[in-house]
Amino acid sequence: MSKFVHFAAAAALAVAISAPATAQDVAIRGAQVHTMAGPAIENGVVVIRGGKIAAVGPAATTPVPEGIDVIEAAVVTPGLVDARSVVGLSGFLNQPDDQDQLEESAPMQPQLRAIDAYNPDERLVAWLRGLGITTIHTGHGPGALVSGQTMVAKTVGHTADEAAIVPAAMVAANLGEWALANGGKSPGTRAKQIALLRAALLAAKTPDTPAKGGKDGDNGTKPAGLDTQVLRDVLAKKLPLMVTAHHAQDIMSALRLKEEFGIDLVIDGASEAYLLLDQLREANVRVILHPTMARQYGELQNASFTTAGVLRAAGIPFALQSGFEGYVPKTRVVLWEAAIAAANGLAWQDALASVTIDAARIIGVGQRVGSLEVGKDGDVAMFDGDPFEYTSHVTGVVIDGKVVSRTPQ
Repeated sequence: MSKFVHFAAAAALAVAISAPATAQDVAIRGAQVHTMAGPAIENGVVVIRGGKIAAVGPAATTPVPEGIDVIEAAVVTPGLVDARSVVGLSGFLNQPDDQDQLEESAPMQPQLRAIDAYNPDERLVAWLRGLGITTIHTGHGPGALVSGQTMVAKTVGHTADEAAIVPAAMVAANLGEWALANGGKSPGTRAKQIALLRAALLAAKTPDTPAKGGKDGDNGTKPAGLDTQVLRDVLAKKLPLMVTAHHAQDIMSALRLKEEFGIDLVIDGASEAYLLLDQLREANVRVILHPTMARQYGELQNASFTTAGVLRAAGIPFALQSGFEGYVPKTRVVLWEAAIAAANGLAWQDALASVTIDAARIIGVGQRVGSLEVGKDGDVAMFDGDPFEYTSHVTGVVIDGKVVSRTPQ
């Protein structure tokens, strides 16, 4: 059976078991509960009421209110967080009508909003949800110098507005080969990429000019364009600039932009991050590391299974991601990426953190998701064994207190 058929079957199952549900009071009892806020709890329980976590602790000492549903699981974790994706803009059919992750009409389009293209009913969203992923940072992808904006969304909701946690999360920029134009078009070199970015940021710093016949101070200024308004939010640190950069020279160019303009910078991809540990640490940037198993050629020719462990040892905050793939089913699964990292130098608990609490913090929603703590969103993933074992399965998923996926035991 082909990989595509396997995917289609899994997607159909995810849709079937994820029928709309209402918020409910529910308790999840697990032989192991990984809260990501402290040590794992043996024979623990998570109580969710009104969509929020109401209690977490050992089952022997944490009362479960009478009359609420109790779900049993071998292993319980927070709902998984994918720190970088294009799912919902990029669809599983891989046809022009469901590929909205990249607009190629101009090299710089920061005004493009992910929420305007996000399809919450895309089958890939349901597929990821069935695999324990409850929160995604998704939006415009690589391929242009500034491809647009990203958003943070739950993997439930019938509209983009219902799904969105952060409608505008970051501005996605790209340096290196993926964002170079061909045929004499701009930008054709790395130097031109940086020159265009610097020019746009410098222009955004310039005050609006008076409109013809108007005067400063009397609403006579010409309003800035949408692109300039977005870049002003970047300069004001209201929106981070997420720069996809793999080669060390491109990462250094991004760090120079941060130093010159004082922006909040997130490095995405970072295949050669291990060559710049001191520089990344001193710049105090966050890293959304390339998928561990990404095909290592072209921009990712120096990617490594061990980079996650190296970043952790160096004290550089990072998360793992699914990224973007040009082939069906168009996405990776961060749970499997974390498993490979755990087999190649990253401690088990750190690997789980890279797709839960660390990922949530890096994309700016750590106060809501990523760990099982009282007051946080009731997002839970359940497994019948070690989540990083290939033979383990997701047996249930709860999002905001809604049981959206459950396998009968």
